[in-house]
Amino acid sequence: MDATCSPAATTVVLATRNAGKIKELNALLHGFGVTVLGLADFPAIGEIAETGDTFLENARIKAQAVCRATGHISLADDSGLCVDALSGAPGVRSARYAGEDATDAANNAKLLAALAHVPEADRTCRFVSVVVAAAPDGRELIAEGAWEGRVATAPAGVGGFGYDPLFFDPAAGKTAAELTAAEKNACSHRGKALAGLLAQWRDWRA
Repeated sequence: MDATCSPAATTVVLATRNAGKIKELNALLHGFGVTVLGLADFPAIGEIAETGDTFLENARIKAQAVCRATGHISLADDSGLCVDALSGAPGVRSARYAGEDATDAANNAKLLAALAHVPEADRTCRFVSVVVAAAPDGRELIAEGAWEGRVATAPAGVGGFGYDPLFFDPAAGKTAAELTAAEKNACSHRGKALAGLLAQWRDWRA
């Protein structure tokens, strides 16, 4: 067995260059004796094409690619916004909804235009996140989280990123961009997915 598969292994590679995500996961896994690295620690790994048709497929593609390249357990997530009135769009194309190099502002503008004549009651949506951990010996751990809401008629708030200014959480009475980081992590799709993964982590690593 590869040494990185042993229970004593302490390194997990997160398939992202986002320092904020790495810091967040480091804090969550601290009690498990795990150190989290990111793709910035492995500059030879280039962009990984997300060619899947589902969040699970894309998360698995990234986790397995990074695991093969590094020899460490790798963790990847894929997430996006699914709008009921748009048959689940933008979905897996959330980051590229307005084009391959789309900005958050462009994606938000396209979403508002697509829902311009949709009444508030029918603007239901959810953020979805699927997290996959891949080990060098082929084992895999999967967790999913969802955050229910509706698409606002205009952006509000300056926090977060992506569709956060348009995602209205009825329970909080605010958009995701109006929530503090702690408030968002407590109810977000990614927070729920990571909580599900951590609940299984010790048994999976045994």
